[in-house]
This record gives sequence, C-alpha cells and structure tokens, in this order.
Amino acid sequence: MSELETRERLTPGPASSAIQWDYAPSLEATDHFKLESRYDLFIGGKFVAPHSKRWFQTINPATEETLAEVAEGDAEDVDRAVREARRAYEKVWRKTSPSERAKYIFRIARLIQEKARALAVVETMNGGKPIKESRDVDIPLAAAHFFYYAGWADKLEYAFPNRNVAPVGVAGQIIPWNFPLLMAAWKLAPALAAGNTIVLKPAETTPVTSLMLAQIIQEADLPPGVVNIVTGAGATGAALVAHDDVDKIAFTGSTEVGKRIQRAAAGTKKKLTLELGGKAPNIVFEDAPLDQAIEGIINGIYFNQGHVCCAGSRLFVQESILEPVVRKLRDRIGTLRVGNPLDKNTDVGAINSRAQLEKIQELVSSGVEEGAEMYQTSCSLPTRGFWFAPTFFTGVGQSNRIAQEEIFGPVLSVLTFRTPEEALEKANNTPYGLSAGVWTEKGSRILKMAQKLRAGVIWANTYNKFDPTSPFGGFKESGFGREGGVQGLAPYVQLS
Repeated sequence: MSELETRERLTPGPASSAIQWDYAPSLEATDHFKLESRYDLFIGGKFVAPHSKRWFQTINPATEETLAEVAEGDAEDVDRAVREARRAYEKVWRKTSPSERAKYIFRIARLIQEKARALAVVETMNGGKPIKESRDVDIPLAAAHFFYYAGWADKLEYAFPNRNVAPVGVAGQIIPWNFPLLMAAWKLAPALAAGNTIVLKPAETTPVTSLMLAQIIQEADLPPGVVNIVTGAGATGAALVAHDDVDKIAFTGSTEVGKRIQRAAAGTKKKLTLELGGKAPNIVFEDAPLDQAIEGIINGIYFNQGHVCCAGSRLFVQESILEPVVRKLRDRIGTLRVGNPLDKNTDVGAINSRAQLEKIQELVSSGVEEGAEMYQTSCSLPTRGFWFAPTFFTGVGQSNRIAQEEIFGPVLSVLTFRTPEEALEKANNTPYGLSAGVWTEKGSRILKMAQKLRAGVIWANTYNKFDPTSPFGGFKESGFGREGGVQGLAPYVQLS
C-alpha cells in the first residue's frame, strides 16, 4: 500500500488482542477540475498581478506538494482594492435595490452548489481535512449561508424594526485557515445583503477556495469591485486593518492577533468584530447517554483534527463515570482512521502546516512533562506531510498548559468534577468563552448550566452543529460580535 493509504491498528480494550484492519482506498477523484498554476489578486472584478511582483507557494499538507502559486499583496495592492471597493459602493452597490442584491447573492449560492464537488476536493487538498468533512459540512454550509442572507437582503426593515437601516460602507474581512470557504461565506453574505462592499484577505496557507470563489463571483456577474480578494500573509492583513478608508473590520483568528487589531482600530471610525480563540469545555454528567456523548466528543475534537476554534478540547467528566468514559473513549479513538484526506474512509486528516504541527507537538510534550497521562492511538502515519495521531490526556490539572492553551490539533484533556457547581467553576476558569457542551438527561440542568457557562454557543447533548440561522461568537478573549442569524447582519449596518 502507498504511504497515504489507510492502514490502522485497532485496540478495542485491555482484554482484547490487537486487531489490524486493512481498508481498501476509496479516493475522491481530482480529474473533474483543474487548478490554475498561478493565481493573481482579484480586484475590481478582474484577476490582476500584484504590485509586489511576488507570489508564494501554497501546498497540500498531506503530501507537501505545491498546489499553486498565489500572489502576495502589499500595501499598494490593498489600497487599490479598497479604492475599487469604495468606488463600487458609492456608484453601484449602495444604489442597487435590495431585491437585486438578493438575486446576486442567491446566484452565488447556486454556483457554489453547482461546483460543490470541486470546491470540496480543493478545500481538502489545501487544508488537510477529510473529504467527508469538506463535502458534507463545509461546502453545503457555505452555500446555505449565501441562501440565508439572500433572503434577508430585501427584509432589513424586519430585521431591525422601527429603525432606519443603512450599510456601513467598505468592509475589510480577514479569515483563518481552518474553514476557508465557510468563513468567507460567514463574512461575505451578510455584508453583501446589507449593501456593503468588501476586501477579503484569506489565510496564507489556505487561499485557493477563496480564489475559486472569486471565479464564481465573476460568473455570477457581481458588479466589479463589490468583492475584492487580496491574498498574502500577516503584513497584507495589517495593511487592510490600517487603511483609512475601511469602515468595518471583521477578523476571525487567534486571540493574540485579535488584540493587535483591536489596538490598531482604537480611536478610528472603524466598526470591529472579532471571533478569536477558544478552549471549549464539554461537560458529561453521570446520567448522560454515554455512547451518544462519546460520539459527540469524537465529533467535537477528532473528526476536524481539533482545527475548529470551538473544538471541545477540555472534557469534564463526573467522577462516578470516569472509568467507563475513559474506556469507551480509548476504544473509540482506536477505530479512527488517519490518512489520506481524499480517502472517504479517513476520519482524521493532515495538520494544516508544519508550524501548526510543531505547536501541537510542543504542547503535548508539556502535558507529559507536567505529569498528565497520555493515551495515543496506535496507527501508522504517512512519512510525508504533517500528521498527528489522535491523543487524549487523563490526570490533567487545571493549570496544565494543555488545559489552558488552544492546541488546534486532535488532542483532548480529560478532567473530573463532582458537582455541577464544580463543573461550572472549572469550565469557566479560562480566558476564553467561545463555546461549550453539556451532556445530561435533565432539561433543567441543561438550562441551569447554559445560564451560567460563560460561552457564546452552548450545545446540549450534541456538539459542533451549525446552522445559518443561529448566531455564533464569544465572550472574554474569544472576541465580540456575532456571525450567523439575524444577529450577523448587525455589524454591517448603521441604525438610526
């Protein structure tokens, strides 16, 4: 078998002998589309060469092979994109009727659906996540967000009753690497529906589906300059944040960078929303349906390689059920298949970049050094690419780094509690407040926990479920503002 074909060793429990399962590959085809060898910037409705005259390579993290060269925008390119966005705002988009705006947004949604197969494959090739995640979650949700906000475009007076609603102007939007197309949809769709024009800066490690979205925008005949996409690294994003003619900044990414953006925007006219890091608690009570909870835990941390900022990376288990939960968790992660992200059998794909892998390795080493007990599934990892086996720790202390710092990898910390009050105190003992999960059969307990958990999104007896109609965002160092739902329109409008 090739190094990327899945070959797992399954260890069901201490009393069972090791069983090796071989899975015949079921690879998603890649011959139904063709990537460009080089992508330029998307400014004013056209692909244009960067002023910097520089391009960088974007790779497949599962193979380390180059997918394409991508333009590296500089401050001059950002200025050109902002000027185009301002021109389109003043002369075209703000004057376009809401019903016409809705038609354009609806058309983008339909084109995403039509090209869903290619988009899913490229999302997996550029980001490393399993194809079943890209195919079944990311791309359908991206289309759904455009459909949803197309419906709001001509109903803003109902979203904000008894108020006069006006767009903000030019929005600068910076998105992360973990959900490239979905994060673009989260930001672009409500901004367009509200009548704004946009300059979007994708993450430097996962820019390709954003550039494919630019091609979709061209095909949808969106007026030139309404959406502009400038690729690059941190300096490109900093130039966008600092630009004087940007009215709104929306950023999703690390808390550290979010703080820098907040300082840069302070004292300016810019509206600001930040969706930052998380260290989500997943709380399992003794009356919880354990098998269902285990699947929710797996979904919350391993199927997405822990790449979501709301990953349930802290598992709080009531002491009376610690032993069966740990046993079931150990057995279940032993069945996870690690390997080629394009294989439909794969559960856990590649880590997005070498830098991210090194961060995961460093934090896991710190967990061992601080005395936590590590369990790691036994599986063969490919020799090329960036990989990390599903891992969890028991005996974790509240002060351990693995219980406090965002890992962004398939690593879970298991802690215990005795009473609901103790669970709340421990769960809230973090600088973050993005999401949480509660597992119990008692509806009254769910409501009580939801009221006292300092988290923007709380799931009950499930985890990592998203819908365009539901707002998403955090408290504390997880940021402020909401994306999704009617609330996702608010950052992009002026009310009087």
